[in-house]
Amino acid sequence: MVIITLQRDKCIGCNYCVEFAPNQFQMSKKDGKTVLIKSINTKGFHTLKSPDHTIVEACELAEKACPVNIISVKET
Repeated sequence: MVIITLQRDKCIGCNYCVEFAPNQFQMSKKDGKTVLIKSINTKGFHTLKSPDHTIVEACELAEKACPVNIISVKET
């Protein structure tokens, strides 16, 4: 299982996550912050749990590129 977490409230809208992992992230036209596609929001933490391990590499690149460190990628 792959678990991706995004602290959306702290997003600065740099777009790096979308560049590295466009299948998991997109920019909101409403507020210019990133959206973790198909995630569940729990108290400001947007979480996606996926059995698809092929998304790990792109999401890890997005995690490393994020200048405010609000993306977390874990494999179980």
